[in-house]
This record gives sequence, C-alpha cells and structure tokens, in this order.
Amino acid sequence: MAKAGLSLERHFCLYRNQKEQTVMNTAMFAARRHAFMDHMQPGSVAILKSAPQFMLAIDAELPYRQDSDFYYLTGFEEPEAVCILAPQHEEHQYVLFVRPSSPEIERWTGKRVGVEGAMQEYGVQMAYTLEQLDEKLPDYLSNIATVYYSNGLGETFDSEISKFLKRFRYKKGFLARTLIDPSDIFDELRMVKQAEELALLRKAAEITGAGHLAAMQAAKPGMYEYEVQAAVEYAFRMHGSRRNGFETIVASGPNATTLHYIANQRRMQDGDLLLVDAGAEYAYYNGDVTRTFPVNGSFSPAQRIIYELVLEAHLAAIHGVKPGVRLEDIHAIAVSVITEGLLALGLLEGEMDKLIEEKKYREFYMHSTSHWLGVNTHDRGKYKIHGESPVLEPGMVFTIEPGIYIAEDAEGVEPRYRGIGVRIEDNVAVTADGCELLTPHVPKTVAEIEALMAGLRV
Repeated sequence: MAKAGLSLERHFCLYRNQKEQTVMNTAMFAARRHAFMDHMQPGSVAILKSAPQFMLAIDAELPYRQDSDFYYLTGFEEPEAVCILAPQHEEHQYVLFVRPSSPEIERWTGKRVGVEGAMQEYGVQMAYTLEQLDEKLPDYLSNIATVYYSNGLGETFDSEISKFLKRFRYKKGFLARTLIDPSDIFDELRMVKQAEELALLRKAAEITGAGHLAAMQAAKPGMYEYEVQAAVEYAFRMHGSRRNGFETIVASGPNATTLHYIANQRRMQDGDLLLVDAGAEYAYYNGDVTRTFPVNGSFSPAQRIIYELVLEAHLAAIHGVKPGVRLEDIHAIAVSVITEGLLALGLLEGEMDKLIEEKKYREFYMHSTSHWLGVNTHDRGKYKIHGESPVLEPGMVFTIEPGIYIAEDAEGVEPRYRGIGVRIEDNVAVTADGCELLTPHVPKTVAEIEALMAGLRV
C-alpha cells in the first residue's frame, strides 16, 4: 500500500500549486496515469475500454456513465473510446481512440470531443478515431511482451482484442503473449485517496446529507415510499449531483428488514420506522448514508431500544478507526456491541464469545460493517491482502454501517421487536491520528431526530 501512496503523492506534487482548475484536473489525471504506469511490468502496454452505451429502445439511450477505471485515468466521459498506456513508447505514452466529430450526428445527440478535442483537453500525446484502432494498435505493441486488459466491458470488443493479439502474435517484433487483468493495480491505487479526492468525497457527502434531511422533512404517515425517494433525489439534483450513486432505498416498516429493498411502493403507516439508504454522486465520487427514523416523529419504546443498540455499535466502530488497525477490527467492534446487546434483550442465548465465534449474531446482523467508498459506492480496494484484512492508513475512505434486522416472522422473538429494521451509516476517512467523519451534518441520535422532526411539524 505504501508504494501506491508514495507514487501518487510524488506525481500530485507537480500540480498542487497550479491556480487554474482546468490545469489541475489535467494534471490530476496525468498523475494517476503515471502512478498506474509505475506499477506496470517492464515491456508492457495497457489497453482500457470505455463503458458500453446501453439502449432503452431503438432510438433512446439510457443515461451514460463512464467506466470508473477508465474515468479514473482519463477523465474522459464519452462512450466508444479506448485508452492506450505505453510507457516504453518514445513519443506516445498516452493515446486515446475516440468517436470522430460528426456535425450530422451531433445535431441530434450533442457535441463530441473528437480527435482535436482529445488532443487539446485531455493531455494525450496522440489521438485517433476509433475506426483507426486496428491500423494503429500494432504501433504500440511492437516489442511488447505483456498486455494489461480487463475483459467484461463489451463481448464484441473482448473478442476483437483476442483475435487481434492472435493475429499479430507471430509477426516480427510482436511478442505479446501474456494478458494481465489490471484490477490489482486499480485496487491498490484507488484504495488510498489523495487530497483532491477527499474534497470531492466531502462534497458528495454534503449533498447526500441534504437528501437525507429532505427525507426527514418530507416523511409523514400516509405517504408512499416513492414520495420520500422523490424528495431525496430532488435535493440531490438541486445541490449539484447529476445522478445517484445507487438506487435509493426507502424502506418502511417490515420492508426495512430486507437489506436492498428498492421497490419503494409501500404506503407508510403511523408507527412505522423508515430506513433511507441513499447516496449522491458528485464528479464521479459518492456518498453513502443510511438513516432510520420514525415516520410520525417519535420512536416507540421497542424501536428506541433497537435503534440505540445499533447507534452504540455505530459510534464504537467510528471511535475505533485509526491508522494501524485492520478493517476487520472495525467490524469486530460493531459485532461485539451488537451481540452483547442482543444477549441482554434475550434475542440471543449463550456465551458471548461462543456466539461471536459461531456468528450467531448473523440471524439479526448479516452484513459487514464497512465497504470502501470512492469513484464507486462499493469502491475498488481489497478486503484481504495476503490472506489478512488490510491495515488502515491515512486517505482510506469507507462506510460504518451496523444494523439489526428482525423479520416479521422471527421465531423466539417478542412480538414488539418483530418487523423492526435499523441501519445507521456514515462515511469516514482515515487521518493521521484517527478519522474524519465526512457525514456529520445529518442527525442520528434519538433526541436529535425527534427534535428535528418535531420542529418540522410545528
């Protein structure tokens, strides 16, 4: 991990004092490409493809989002593009193949960057149209032994790359015989965020928080879940988020016991808890926050007991975040608090250590406490390195999201607890001496939530 952080840090220092945002952005992506190429094997080339464009109908496209790895290295947001990184090439270490400019097509779908724009705006040493790929690619594979390429972004393109490599394999000067998936490099580089990335994550978290406040303001008995979803996503757009990081979860009553419930069709009842799990994307970086609150503004005694147990685990886990501990240690803290609480409530029986060892808590808490956060909501980054949980270091960003989910038909559980689902989720960044809470602005104690919702109903 240290290697990736140092490599990026060395390259980022080249532009930190630049004043123009456009220069900073170009240099930021250049720094990432240099760091990526530092990790490539000698005598290798990387071929990266943009995300495919999907169609809703014959003449209607679904909203496009660039592949995260492709964007991370290029900042290029158009489909039908290929990036070549060729560290050993004398002139062109960074090449883009893009859609050609076409006034006729652009009249319908908007301006394209084109070859000239790619050269001027994206820091490439050379750009071509995508139709020139077959002709020009051999220029960058001469005397190359290894190609970094990840299958899965287009069956047709995967097949063409495979055929291309086979076709040229025995030509003079063409040595490429090994394909390597670049995922390990991306995992390492994207696991530790730089200052510029942290700034974008703070902004995404701020917008995400605005959506959750809107949910608390909107929710009332008799409303439908999708009405709350509309309030959340309206707040996202009004605060500058182009799209969600994921499908918004608005789960009332027993729906909250389904972890990834996204139907959002139920009519909310007086006395329901409402679990809202939503995240805004800002400049490709994501927030991911969950809040659980009473639709009528007041927790019932049973709801309060379960909620405060989850909150205790949540706060304890956040308190445990600091450099040098392992990610699995944070999960262990949450598991310990929740297991002890479930024992005290009679929802589990036995010895605590044995219950944890046998994972009996998973009947009510069945997911991990954390996932990496960044350009994806579940961002790149390994959860095991050489068989062990990764050691936390400054710049790592992840969620803290313990929960308790008690099914409506849970056996051996007091009726008052059945159908209660609670999750509390915040985003944290590891700092030199602890962590920074990126999402502190959304209420989460019982007193804060009830006071806020009482104020909204005055």
